[in-house]
Amino acid sequence: MKYPALLPFAEILPALDKFDAIIDVRSPAEFAEDHIPGAINCPVLNNEERQRIGSLYKQVNAFEAKKAGAVLVAKNIAEHIETLFLDKPRDWAPLIYCWRGGNRSGALAHIMAKIGWPAVQLDGGYKEYRRHVNATLGEIASQFSFQVLCGTTGSAKSRLLQVLAQQGVQVLDLEQLAEHRGSVLGHLPLQPQPSQKMFESRLWQTLRQFNPGQVVFIESESKKVGNVRIPDLLMERMRISPCIALQLSQENRIKLLVEDYAHFIAAPDKLNTQLDCLVGLHGKEKIARWHLHALSGDMESLVAELLAEHYDPAYKRSIQRNFDQYGQARILELTGIDFDSLQCAARQLVDLS
Repeated sequence: MKYPALLPFAEILPALDKFDAIIDVRSPAEFAEDHIPGAINCPVLNNEERQRIGSLYKQVNAFEAKKAGAVLVAKNIAEHIETLFLDKPRDWAPLIYCWRGGNRSGALAHIMAKIGWPAVQLDGGYKEYRRHVNATLGEIASQFSFQVLCGTTGSAKSRLLQVLAQQGVQVLDLEQLAEHRGSVLGHLPLQPQPSQKMFESRLWQTLRQFNPGQVVFIESESKKVGNVRIPDLLMERMRISPCIALQLSQENRIKLLVEDYAHFIAAPDKLNTQLDCLVGLHGKEKIARWHLHALSGDMESLVAELLAEHYDPAYKRSIQRNFDQYGQARILELTGIDFDSLQCAARQLVDLS
């Protein structure tokens, strides 16, 4: 094969995990929104440079923009090779892509091929990868049999999924992929959620590595996890799947939630800002009482009231309406939230399935 090779994504996909590196040469802002899973960012134009060259194209002409861009691209490629790739052997094989047209990725791929590395350039770039994800994500999801873990807030669904994953069981942890706990208080501290495109890339990457002949455990979720939306075909598949209802004592539920939301103890003002979102449902008087619990550090009382007056009633209204097989759910009672109890529950789940 002559290098750099220009190949379509359909031809690259079977060997996607075998490249020694996947190099995204787009700007850091483009990369942050979404990228091929496992890619590293080696921008040939950074955010400011890309904007500057784009302005030259529009305000002057393409020739002047290409001259100015060539200087920047050559300088940035030289820096990447010097700082990241000089130690790579002759048979080191990277996949390189940009947005669509191939100018940015073509520049790096050409130089790497001239050095002697068997570089492959993705024809159509990120846009072609994104088209593939859009076209196949629902189809991939439809191949699997799901077991849906149901249970009121604080019943250890997420923790049990983590233990199942540690035991080598196939788990699609939507809250982990979305970096959100799926409720009005679910934003994780100092951890922004991924974009919708990034969330879908994570779903695609996780599902394509699973064995369709084995069950996948997943948590009952609403259509949105924080700011990201679960794709419709996956949501439909979840809602018709068999359910397992987890039961945990109220004492352990409160203990678990106090542990998981400990960051709010140190920042009660942030907690109260989130609680203000519930004024329309519960009224100012009740929210003011919850504010006082937060400010005084009485998290156990606050959690108990939130469960009894907000989360549990909302869960009961939603679960039977949205999950067709919940009425026939098998019940799994958890004895505690310690690791040994969760491991025991995970083994029972595997036996049940």
